[in-house]
Amino acid sequence: MSAKPIPAIHVATYNIHKGFSHFNRRMTVHELREQLRLISADVVFLQEVVGFNSHHALRHKEWPDRPQHEFLASQMWTEHAYGKNAVYDEGHHGNAILSRYPIIRFDNIDISAGAHERRGLLHAEISVPGWPENMHCVCVHLGLFARGRRKQVQAVCQRIESLVPRSAPLVLAGDFNDWRGEASESLGDLGVKEAFELTRGRPARSFPARLLLLRLDRIYIRGFDVRQANVHRSTRWGHASDHAVLTASLVPV
Repeated sequence: MSAKPIPAIHVATYNIHKGFSHFNRRMTVHELREQLRLISADVVFLQEVVGFNSHHALRHKEWPDRPQHEFLASQMWTEHAYGKNAVYDEGHHGNAILSRYPIIRFDNIDISAGAHERRGLLHAEISVPGWPENMHCVCVHLGLFARGRRKQVQAVCQRIESLVPRSAPLVLAGDFNDWRGEASESLGDLGVKEAFELTRGRPARSFPARLLLLRLDRIYIRGFDVRQANVHRSTRWGHASDHAVLTASLVPV
C-alpha cells in the first residue's frame, strides 16, 4: 500500500546566532530547542549553527556535548544535514537543515565572496511521502556586503538552475542580509516567489528580534502555494536570538 500523500508542509528559517542572545549576553540554545519544538515545522533551515567550539564548551556548564544541529533535532527531527562554513582555531559553524522526512542527499558548497566572510550553500534533497518528486531545500546565509551578496546570489542561481528540475518542489530559505531589497529581483529568473511577498506584499521584518526593523530573512518557493506565513515575535523569541524565526505553510501545486 502506497504512502498517503502529505497535503502541505510546514517550513521555518532561523538564524540562531550560534545559540546566544542579542550581543551574546547569555547562552540560549536550550531555549531555542524548546521554542523550535513548539513551532513543530516539518523542515527547518538554520543559520549560524555551531558544529564545535572548545571555548564555549569550557565557559558554559550546560553547553551541549554534541553539535548544535544534532542537539536541536533530538526527538523531533529524525534527519539533519550540516554544512561547515566558517572554520577557526576553536571550532566551526555553518548552516543546517532539520527534517521529519528522509534526506536523500546533501551537498555543502562554498560561496564565500572573500576570505573575511566564509559563507556556504547547503542543498538537501528530501523525500516527502506520496510526492512524485523529491523536494529540494537550499539553506543560505549571505554576506554583509552588497557586492559579495550579488556574487553569492549568482552562485545560488547557478546551483539551482543546473541541479533542480523545474518540476521539482523547491524551498530556498535563510538569512539573505538583504536590507536593500535586491534579492527577489535577482532570483526572478529561477521562477521563485517569496512567501511574505506573496501573502503580505513584501518580505517580513526579522531583525533585530526585539524591534524588527530590517527585512533580512526570506523563504523563497517554487512549486507551492502559500497557505500561511508568520513572523514569531513573542518576548521569548526576542530573547533567544538576534533574528526572528519565520514560518510558512506550503501546499504543493
